[in-house]
Amino acid sequence: MSEPRRFLRTAGAHIVDDSSRTVALRGTCLGGCMNMENFIAGFPANEEAMRQALAQVLGPEKAGLLLEQFVEDFFTAEDAAFLESLGLNLLRLPLNYHHFEDDMQPFTIEEDSFRDLDRVVRLCADHHIYTIIDLHALPGYQNQDWHCDNPTHKAFFWQHKHFQDRAVHLWEAIADRYKNHPWVAGYDLMNEPGDPTEKVIVPFYERLIRAIRDVDSNHILFLEGNRYCNDFHMFGDPWPNTAYSVHAYVEPGGIDGGPYPGVSKGKRYDRRVLEEEFEAKCAFMLERGVPVWVGEFGPVYTGDPTVDAMRFRLLEDQLQIFADYGASWAIWTYKDIGLQGLVYTAPECAWLQRLRPVLEKKARLGVDTWGSRETLIQDIIQPLERTFAEEFPGYTPFPFGARFQIERLVRGILLAEPLLPEFADCFRNLEEEAFGNLTTSFRLENCIRRSELLRILSVAACRP
Repeated sequence: MSEPRRFLRTAGAHIVDDSSRTVALRGTCLGGCMNMENFIAGFPANEEAMRQALAQVLGPEKAGLLLEQFVEDFFTAEDAAFLESLGLNLLRLPLNYHHFEDDMQPFTIEEDSFRDLDRVVRLCADHHIYTIIDLHALPGYQNQDWHCDNPTHKAFFWQHKHFQDRAVHLWEAIADRYKNHPWVAGYDLMNEPGDPTEKVIVPFYERLIRAIRDVDSNHILFLEGNRYCNDFHMFGDPWPNTAYSVHAYVEPGGIDGGPYPGVSKGKRYDRRVLEEEFEAKCAFMLERGVPVWVGEFGPVYTGDPTVDAMRFRLLEDQLQIFADYGASWAIWTYKDIGLQGLVYTAPECAWLQRLRPVLEKKARLGVDTWGSRETLIQDIIQPLERTFAEEFPGYTPFPFGARFQIERLVRGILLAEPLLPEFADCFRNLEEEAFGNLTTSFRLENCIRRSELLRILSVAACRP
């Protein structure tokens, strides 16, 4: 492994190396691995609930072994070499605090809890790929949604100092461990924060930055805006050696997005509109002359060649806009079971075959809030929306209003929770010897490569 001579740092609007040469970080995200997500692996609801359901069927030890094998097969040396072959130089690593700390033993972080993270950081460094360590799920839930492992619709992180103290303690441990790793580009401190008061986020960032800098003065800190990375109005002057992150998902790229160019949800989209939306998202960074990092973006794919061709055109336009603004980026996500991964599991693989009944039921009910088409669930959603429009016309709960709230409660909780036992039953009576036959479905050699997506990313990664 060759080491860069020094750490990356920020200089004005750019990220630079030790020779003050601009470094464009271009890569992808390892979603679904060290922070497990339902649409990526096929389970319903949130990661902790899934683990509990598996433990009830397999027993805690066997359930733990199955998921450890899953993580090991999800990213190997072959994956790191593959990303390098595409010309990508960055992998963002979403983490769940549960992988480091038990809620019943707060502030206790065992040495062994870093095993998976150490392994992935090392594999990436071996292949000249920078990593950004991203705390994707914090104690107490930093936003209101399932992807921070939240089984509720409340973000308790902002109300309890205990949870904030634990997050600071975990980041101190991470920073101390990687402070001398130059292939770690930096730390993404909190994925998609959702502070309803808008008053806690900046003081907490200030506290967290001081704590990390007491341990590690080397690495870039990446900060995400409030309201799921969309809102920076409460932020003051930029902190030193800090970059700011936006997430650039756009309507035409969603599962129910319209044609591109064309109309999605009543608005016409083309390249000009994409650039206007991007510029508005990045106003804080552009006005202050600090680096822009697009920590997540990317369309989902339907399997319809005509629709997917439009999604690829959308992606090419986005990547060109990022280049025009000098933004670094990490597309979501590297690997999944078929929605938007650069590579994805084969339809007839052992993992999908075992989960087939649950996957079909999830799709029929539209349970996943990311990626499910609106099918039977509309028989439940629409009457609720009409009731709320009539009875509570001024109800606009944080972060995205009444429709978001209704869908979160119905899809991600009310319908998802009863599916957890059905998911776990798919693994009943499974012996340890069979774990590998399932989890190797996620090994690169067994996955399908989304060739046109890979071509587009490879071209974009090699732009000057």
